[in-house]
Amino acid sequence: MRTRAIILAGGEGSRLGVLTAKRAKPAVPFAGKYRIIDFALSNCVNSGIFDVLVLTQYRPHSLNEHIGLGRPWDLDRGFTGGVKLLQPYQGRYDTDWYAGTADAVTQNINFIRRGHPENVLILSGDHIYQMEYDMMINYHEERNADVTVGVIRVPLDEASRYGIMAVDDRNQIYDFVEKPANPPGDLANMGVYVFKLDVLEAMLREDATRRDSRHDFGYNILPRMMELGMKVIAYPYGGYWIDVGTVDAYWEAHMDLLTMPPSLDLNDRSWIIHTRSEERPPVRIEKGAIIEDSMITDGSIICAGARVVRSVLSPGVYVGPGATVFESVILTDSYIERDAVIERAVIDKGVVVGQGARVGELSEMGELGIACVGKNSTVPAGYVVQRKAVLGTDLLPEEVAAQYPERLIPTGAHVGYKVQK
Repeated sequence: MRTRAIILAGGEGSRLGVLTAKRAKPAVPFAGKYRIIDFALSNCVNSGIFDVLVLTQYRPHSLNEHIGLGRPWDLDRGFTGGVKLLQPYQGRYDTDWYAGTADAVTQNINFIRRGHPENVLILSGDHIYQMEYDMMINYHEERNADVTVGVIRVPLDEASRYGIMAVDDRNQIYDFVEKPANPPGDLANMGVYVFKLDVLEAMLREDATRRDSRHDFGYNILPRMMELGMKVIAYPYGGYWIDVGTVDAYWEAHMDLLTMPPSLDLNDRSWIIHTRSEERPPVRIEKGAIIEDSMITDGSIICAGARVVRSVLSPGVYVGPGATVFESVILTDSYIERDAVIERAVIDKGVVVGQGARVGELSEMGELGIACVGKNSTVPAGYVVQRKAVLGTDLLPEEVAAQYPERLIPTGAHVGYKVQK
């Protein structure tokens, strides 16, 4: 066995706000029929890697149910590889919630070393991209690197969100700073690493003894390896990659799917994104409905006079007569009633938007400010939910009306949801 993949899927994803109130970030639905973690899983199997450990932590139930035995990804392989889901546990020697990405791997090192893989591929379970990991692994072995780091160019004004590094003419990394306030460059860490197993074990053992460590690959492990003069190599990636870490980024990633040609081609039959999905009937579009530049998933109904423009609809979405959905993301089984307007918003599963209600709006200043409604909530008929406003999960119409009897939820308001600090 040459390579074992580890997918870090325990993140709370607090910057995604109400979308992660009831699920881990990697379990958030994406592009109508997928979950975010489907991309890392599919990249593995499309690269010939069928030995995968998924490390979960925060609200793992959706992920456990979605991945199951791994059959949609051909990962139901029992004792010879396949997929295994691991989470913090209590036994004779108690473990605790993971203190960082490196600590998550440390706590599961006994599972990782089984079978003595030559390489360990460490991935984040919350990015959207298509990548041939086998090419990166070959690159790593040809250069006899201690660790190889996937890197990508990002806009300089966004570089402070990432780990930024500098490389020499042989792609050896000689400087690395995690999320700098004033980025010295635009070469960003993708959160994709290939380690030699023995190197990984040695670095994790040392890091575990450091009380001042955040036990994180970006903040601690990689800088320490450079300090020790180890061979830390960058692997340049030139394809599409996005960290959907905020509601605005999540919305933007969906809009990228609607460009022509799309930034990320989900119709590429040579690189299928596999997923677990339930059977739904075909889409029904009634006479007089208008659909432009959108993705509509099975089981959806678009009624007469409705208009859907540059939007992504998940399975079972109902858009009532005369309703408008513009540049929005609507998740499974949501119900948009007659004459309602959804504009630059993200609507979670099972939401009801009442007759004549309006959620979201375009900014005169050109800012995004996506409005968001949490799972199973109801926007009462005739209400207006302005830009950047957030409705929490499971809100009944009378709860919303009690707080905002004037039928206007103003810009940036939070109803039934506390902002995570």
